[in-house]
Amino acid sequence: MKLIERLRRAPADQVRAEPPLTASADAGQSETSGTARPVGWLTDGIGFGTRSRVKGLPPVSAIAAQKHATVFACCNVIAGDLSKVPVKIYRRGPDGREERLRDHPASYLLNVEAAPGVPAAVARYALAYAYTLRGRSYAYAPRDGSGELQMIEPTRQDGCAVLRLGRQRFYDFEDGAGVQRRVPGRSMVHLRYMAEDGWTGRSPIEVAAESMGLALAGQEAAARTAAGGTTKGAIVLNDDYQDDESRARTATRIRESLQDPDTREWPVLSLSEDIKKLDLSAADQQLLESRKFDREQIAAIYRVPPSKLQMLEHGVKANGEQQAIDYLTDCLLHWATLVEQQLMMGVLTEGERRGGIFLRHDFGALLRPTTKDRYEALARAIGGPFMLANEGRRIEGLDDVPEGAVLNPAPNMTRDTAPKSEEETD
Repeated sequence: MKLIERLRRAPADQVRAEPPLTASADAGQSETSGTARPVGWLTDGIGFGTRSRVKGLPPVSAIAAQKHATVFACCNVIAGDLSKVPVKIYRRGPDGREERLRDHPASYLLNVEAAPGVPAAVARYALAYAYTLRGRSYAYAPRDGSGELQMIEPTRQDGCAVLRLGRQRFYDFEDGAGVQRRVPGRSMVHLRYMAEDGWTGRSPIEVAAESMGLALAGQEAAARTAAGGTTKGAIVLNDDYQDDESRARTATRIRESLQDPDTREWPVLSLSEDIKKLDLSAADQQLLESRKFDREQIAAIYRVPPSKLQMLEHGVKANGEQQAIDYLTDCLLHWATLVEQQLMMGVLTEGERRGGIFLRHDFGALLRPTTKDRYEALARAIGGPFMLANEGRRIEGLDDVPEGAVLNPAPNMTRDTAPKSEEETD
């Protein structure tokens, strides 16, 4: 009886708070890191990237690769197009028909304001850019006591550690308020690309490390050549010096003369001294230019058509519409499908996913026709008959009209609107 009385006296507006679920330090096992599969902070933060089998090529990491204009352009194009179109929420019924859910709480977070002060387009762009560049991205998606999603806040991509406890995953990171957190997988959005085990994302840059390393080497050689000379070489000294100190002093003098960007003087060498150039020769640079590693192959890695990267020699304005369709079907749908499926795991509950609720990018804005084509399509749909006149007016943002609620007859038929006489009725 005392328990019942205590429950009756409890305030009606009290909100149930769900206790935070944390993993103990000894219970969670961090993802294994090594030279074959290093963690993100090791490859991106410090700079230890994937190395090629060929010695001398620079290590390939996300931070180093995004300095290449083509890599940045590919990631920027994909992330920009995914973030500038709305993400709509639908429910698929038992009969296969799809119904859009406009009042779902996640719709506001995905299209208006993802977190306090963070526009949804900014948050989605950050997630998509890190996903295409690093092969993984993270966002904090907590829920309140009633299970309603509160926000979708991107985290520092190189500061999130994944802990494993059996098949469960926990995430250590610092949120936007500067609080260090450890949360379960149901409170995170974790995007991973080319995950062989379903969890460990791999960057396409690191997978194609040999081709990317060759492109970065060519860019570095071109940059040194454009700077007015080479700074990478070998100093050849004979053994005719009086002591080791004189030999070391001469080597230091020549090295500083070569590495000083402000000097315009020629290094003075004796007969026993020489400088061997180790940069790519002009023939090697011409080979790189002929193979165009920094353009076509990088674009192929990301499935981006050359025309989207302003390589206009691969297309003309006459086939621009077909190129836009190919870009949507061959590139964007590939990335969008993976992003949608993984967003659903963090944004929707299991009950909602089993109930047929799903996410979909609306790419209609990318293929928006001209005014003439749009009016012709609406005229055929309304006069088909396929669509009500009021439905077509709503597409154009116009108000309904009384006569627009009647379906037009087929083009080879007319509607008899004349009143029937008494003889016809008899």
